[in-house]
Order: sequence, then C-alpha cells, then structure tokens
Amino acid sequence: MNSMKSSIRFFNQKDAISDALVGEKIVVIGYGHLGRPFAMNLRDFGVESIWVGNVMDEYARVAEEDGFHVFSIGEAIKEADIVLILLPDEVIPDVYDHEIAPNLSAGAAIVFASGYTLAYDLVKPAEDLDVLLMAPRMAGENARQRFLNSKGFYAYVSVERDASGKAWQRLIGLAEAVGILRAGAFELDARRETLLDLLVEQTLGAALGTAIMHVFSIGEDANIPPEALVMEMYMSEEMEMVWRSFREVGFFSASRVHGPTALYGGFVRTMGLMGSNLDEIFRKTMEEIVSGEFARNFQAEREAGYPLLSQAEAMTMDGHPIAEAEERIRKVLEEK
Repeated sequence: MNSMKSSIRFFNQKDAISDALVGEKIVVIGYGHLGRPFAMNLRDFGVESIWVGNVMDEYARVAEEDGFHVFSIGEAIKEADIVLILLPDEVIPDVYDHEIAPNLSAGAAIVFASGYTLAYDLVKPAEDLDVLLMAPRMAGENARQRFLNSKGFYAYVSVERDASGKAWQRLIGLAEAVGILRAGAFELDARRETLLDLLVEQTLGAALGTAIMHVFSIGEDANIPPEALVMEMYMSEEMEMVWRSFREVGFFSASRVHGPTALYGGFVRTMGLMGSNLDEIFRKTMEEIVSGEFARNFQAEREAGYPLLSQAEAMTMDGHPIAEAEERIRKVLEEK
C-alpha cells in the first residue's frame, strides 16, 4: 500500500475574493436538478446578471416561474462571461458542439459540474476559453437546502485552463456564491474527479445495492418479515449512524462504537469477503473507467436509445417487495 503526504489544496470562506463576479454575466445551461439550485443560490447570494439557457420544455417554464430570463441555449450564451454547463454528461458533447461552442466569446469561462466530458475528450474547448471544474459532492436539492441553512456543501474544483488570467478569481467567486466555500472545496483535476466519481459509483455503490437485495431475499427465506428487513438495513437510521461514525471518528475507529458481537461478526465476514474475487472485479471496473471503455459504452447506450438504462429504471419502479415493505413501514410511522 502506498503511503504519502497529501498535497491536495483546500479552500473555504477565508479564501473568498471580494467582488469576484462583479461585471460578469452568468448563464446557467440546463435548469434541472443542479441548474435550478445553482441559479437560485447565485441570485440569493446577490449576483445580478443571471440568464438561463434551456430548450423550451417544463424546465424552462419552471425557470420563468422562478423569475429568470430564459432563452435558447445559443442565444443565452452570446454575450456570456461565465457559462455553467449543467446538463447530463452524455448529452453535453452534442449540445456543446452545436449550440455552445459556436456562440462563446474569447475570454469567456465554461464551468463543468463533472469532469466526465473533459476527462474523456468528449468536448474540446477552444484555447481562448477559461475551463473550470466545480463538482459538488451531493445532489442539487441538498445543495440548495444547505445553502439556505448557511451550511454550504463540499465540492471538487480545478482550473483546467486559464486563458483570461482571472480563472481562479472566477472559480473562487462562483464557489462562494453557490455556497461551496461555507463547507469547503478540494482542488482535484477533472481527470481524477471523474475516475473517483465513477469508481465509487460502480464499486461501493454497486456492491451496497447488491448486498441489500441479497440480504432482503435471504432474510425473507428465513421467514423474517420484509418490514423488519428494510427497517434494520436502512429505515431505522442505524446504518446512517455507521456512516456518520466513519466521518466523525474514522473508518476503523467507528468499528469500536458497536458491541463485541457486531465487531466479531463483522471482522469474521469481512475476512471471508476479502478472500473472494471482489478485489478482482473492482480492479477490472477501474481499468474500464481509466481506459475510457465505460465512457464509450455509455455514449453507445445513448445512441441506441438507452436500452440498458431503461432496464435499470424498470428495476427501481414501485412494485418490488422492498418498495412495498418500505411503503408499509412509512404508513405505520405516519400513524403513530
């Protein structure tokens, strides 16, 4: 195992730059789950010039109802100084090539909320543009709520290119305005942000989801009520306490918070899992992420009309025994 002192930089409120965004016209492209919170946070912070670029759909109507000026993507960008591109990763390349790039002015800044399209060269920004990364580590709804609660939220940030000479000023100004500096931002380039994001989603996330479904099925076979299973696994908040312990006292130290039975059982079963092929599966996953194979497959998925994604969405629809057990638990809790 490699051990080395970290050189990662951290930014918080003490790094704020006074009037960093004064005179900058900001355009938010995509008024979805992240675009709306970011636009509203910027406005509440006091940024005066905010436009929204969006296709004329229900999201555009919501933006208008929220009081923003809404234009087509190309029209919104024409006089923009800073453009926040808050669209789904696989959609960005086409929109960037056909609507964003042709309308950008020299010296403007483009800001991505994920390093994905930059990491895999799915977009190729012109040399006269600032290229910035501001990647929040939580969903947009939570980012908005934490802004309103004056807590802020964490993010990874980086300047991928400084063409204007003021890229860092713009980035720090944005990070303060949307609420990031209240919690903190770690500097991490787009390539590594992407590898990290995909690695955790496709290993830890996938393993956790698979474990929950297996435990539910095995527990039912042992005649444990489905309501008790979902309550024990996550609805009681016990597992949330575990994750909070990881954060507050440390990953290994948290194991001592629980009793001897949990510690002994967890240790024995962990040793068994470590002897499985989980490491091999995870390393293969990382190889496919690093090589770009996953990104190529995902773009092909979009071009084919999202057949696998449709299957994934179907699996998460209501009607599964887990979802039914959750609903029964909620009704009981609401009646108390």
